[in-house]
Amino acid sequence: MRVVLKETSQPVGPDHVAIIMDGNGRWAASRGMPRVMGHKNGAQAVRRTVKAAVKLGVSYLTLFGFSAENWNRPKREIGDLMGLLRFYLKSEIAELHRKRVRLRVIGDRDRFDPSLVELIESSEAMTAGNDRLNLVLALSYGGRQELVAAARKMAREAAAGRLNPDDIDEDVMAGYLLTAGIPNPDLLIRTSGELRISNFLLWQLAYTELVFIDTYWPDFSEAEFEAAIHEFNSRERRYLGMLEALAASEDDIVSEHARWAIEKIRAAASAPIPEVQSP
Repeated sequence: MRVVLKETSQPVGPDHVAIIMDGNGRWAASRGMPRVMGHKNGAQAVRRTVKAAVKLGVSYLTLFGFSAENWNRPKREIGDLMGLLRFYLKSEIAELHRKRVRLRVIGDRDRFDPSLVELIESSEAMTAGNDRLNLVLALSYGGRQELVAAARKMAREAAAGRLNPDDIDEDVMAGYLLTAGIPNPDLLIRTSGELRISNFLLWQLAYTELVFIDTYWPDFSEAEFEAAIHEFNSRERRYLGMLEALAASEDDIVSEHARWAIEKIRAAASAPIPEVQSP
């Protein structure tokens, strides 16, 4: 969370924005086009959104591009999606690198073609030193699957005597997730009007602000991105303003709890990010 507390509360926007990019198929169907055209135009929306994130000063942008459940789609559609991913990585990685965007991919890579995995890894390696925007693509990703995998890793560590079960807390758990080293999202945006999170970042979204937009993903614009951030800032101002009012209360207990909450927000804004645990 990126928060500045002065005499008055002035949130300056979310540090990490996550987006569920939904509605490609319906966008295409509404125009009498094949689904692949929705995905192609969705890729253009990705390009616009990355550019807008850089402009708006977002530090982390996580895009839900392909879920673990998407492998159940028709083979032809999966082939189209993999082809688009391959094309996007090949055609965009140089520009991302030029703009100092770091690319990371989270998800189960075992189901991808080895040549695609190699392309992902080379793209990550090329941009590893960039620091302007961290672009995280969730591909072949599922939140439940991530938690199960983390539990298995911790169980193996405990069985080997390298992890004391009594030492497991939220910070330790976070270090075993695919997002270890990445702060939790401050804002989640979902397009297409659906009101659910669809097995996305189940652990990480615990305290995230959610904004749902009716627009199908291919039509998602910079203006709508800015509007979602404005909504986030409005919520943060209301919340922090309420806490500051309570902190001035004559009721000592209420005032103490409000000051404690404000300090927690300050701590969250500057807390170190959990590192990846050794396998």
